[in-house]
Amino acid sequence: MARDFALLIAAALALIAWLAWQVQRDDASSDAMQAGELLASAPAEFRRVTGPRAFEFPADHAAHPGFRNEWWYFTGNLETPEGKLLGFQFTLFRFELEPGPRPQSAWASDTVWMAHLALSDIQSRTFHQAQRFARGALGLAGADTHRWWLRDWTVERVGDRFELSASTPDFDLDLTLVPQKPIVLQGDAGYSRKGPEPGNASYYYSITRLGVEGAVRVDQREWPVSGLAWLDREWGSSQLAADLAGWDWFSLQLDDGRDLMVYRLRTQDGEASRFSAGKLVDPDGNARTLGPEEFTATPQRQWRDPQGHRWPVAWTVEVPSEDLKLEVEARFDEQRWTGAVDYWEGAVSVRDAGTGESVGRGYLELSGYAE
Repeated sequence: MARDFALLIAAALALIAWLAWQVQRDDASSDAMQAGELLASAPAEFRRVTGPRAFEFPADHAAHPGFRNEWWYFTGNLETPEGKLLGFQFTLFRFELEPGPRPQSAWASDTVWMAHLALSDIQSRTFHQAQRFARGALGLAGADTHRWWLRDWTVERVGDRFELSASTPDFDLDLTLVPQKPIVLQGDAGYSRKGPEPGNASYYYSITRLGVEGAVRVDQREWPVSGLAWLDREWGSSQLAADLAGWDWFSLQLDDGRDLMVYRLRTQDGEASRFSAGKLVDPDGNARTLGPEEFTATPQRQWRDPQGHRWPVAWTVEVPSEDLKLEVEARFDEQRWTGAVDYWEGAVSVRDAGTGESVGRGYLELSGYAE
C-alpha cells in the first residue's frame, strides 16, 4: 500500500516539536512523558518480541526497523588522577512512529531519535544534562554496525573498542571504552520477558564491564579520567504489561570482578512483578540468570524532588545464593532527568551491608515515580 510520506514527516516533526517544547518549560515534570509510556502498547503491525532468536554481531549493534522502540545505553563511573569522582550517561533512543514499509525518499522519515547526555559531578553535587532530537532522515541520526549518532554526538566502534564523543556548552565527553568481558544475553538467551502477553518482552544484551580512558570537560576545565562503564542494548514493541507502574534497575560492578544487573518491575500496587529478573556475571564473563525469587531490592530512603515526587535513592539488594547483601545509595540525590522524559538515572555507591565497606560502584535507574 502506498504511504503518505508528507504525513509521516509532519508527524515526526510534530513529535520533535512537542519534545523540544517540553524542554523549555520551567516545570518539565508536569507534562513530561513517563519512561514507561514509551514502552506501552503499540499497534499490532509493529514487529513483536515473542520468543528467543539467534543474535549476530556486529549486525545486532545496528538498528532494528519494524520494532517501535530501541536504545543504546552507556553509563559509567569515572575518576580523575586527583580523585575527583564523576558519573556519566550517554543514551540514544529510536522511536518508530508507524509500522510498515520504510520510506524510500532520503527526505522522508517515520522515525524520531532522541539522545540523552548527562554528567554527575559527585563533589559539587551537580547534575549536568542535555538532550537532542532528530528525525531519521538525511543522515541526521542513526545506528549501523560501526556508528551510533545524533548529529555530532557519536559512538564509533573501532576494532574492539568504542569511541564516544559528545559536546555541549556546559560539558564534553571524549571517551574510549574497551570491553573487559564478552557480550551477555539477558533473560532467556536475549529474550527478556516483561509481562504475560505475547510481545511483553524485548531483545536485550549487555556488555557489563568496559574499561574507560579519556577526558571530560566541565566547569571550564578539562580532566583526564579513567573508570568503568556498562552498555545496555534493547529493542521491542509493547514491552511492558498494562499493570506495571514503572521499574527500578540496578547495574553494579563489584571490586571482586563480579557484575550484577537486577531490575524490579513494579505493579500498580507497588509490588514486584513476577517478571522481574537479573543477571550475575562472574570475573571470567560467565553469566547466570536470576529469577525474581533469587533476589530482593528493598528501598531504604527516599528523596523528595522540588515538585514533591518521592524517589527511592537508597536500597538494600540481596542475592542470597551469591552471599551478597549490598547497600546501594545515590552518590547524591539530585540526579533526576527533567526533560521530555521523566526519570531518575544516577551514579551510586555500593557497600557491604555487614561491614559498611565499599565493594563497588554502579548506576541506578528509577521510572514511574513522577506521576
